[in-house]
Amino acid sequence: MSKKQQINDNEESVLVKAMYTGFIGGVTFSLLASAMYYFNFLEVQPKNYLLTSWVSDAWTDTWLGIFFTTVLAGVVSLLIAFLYYLVFRKIKHMWAGILYGLILWALLFLLFRPIFHDVITISEWSMNTWVTTICLFILYGTFVGYSISYDYMDAQKTEEVIKNS
Repeated sequence: MSKKQQINDNEESVLVKAMYTGFIGGVTFSLLASAMYYFNFLEVQPKNYLLTSWVSDAWTDTWLGIFFTTVLAGVVSLLIAFLYYLVFRKIKHMWAGILYGLILWALLFLLFRPIFHDVITISEWSMNTWVTTICLFILYGTFVGYSISYDYMDAQKTEEVIKNS
């Protein structure tokens, strides 16, 4: 295998890892948010954003609704991770992920709020919901961002070893 082919495979590997990271992050944090709703840390459910704004059937309130919401969160998170990969992957610091999570929070709850008709406005939220959602998005952004940046930096080191060998 040529050096150029090894470098191309290495770059594709980083993108694939970024997609895995995005999907796993979306699924994990959707389940975590559902659990936090169940234990009354949140006044809004993930399904209100991803499912019941478009589907109003009774099954959305069952375990099947949570399952579909979780899968949808994983798919949406693929796009979010791809965007991070395109724009911020070269940033080494964890602060980029934290900032990314805060930006995602603002986009979802402030900018895209009118799309979701069955969700209470953030002015009606309790302090628990404010703190919990902000912390969840900071953790999500840090997870996705730092994982993608770490994989990218590791791939750059591997690429240097390949070039110098």
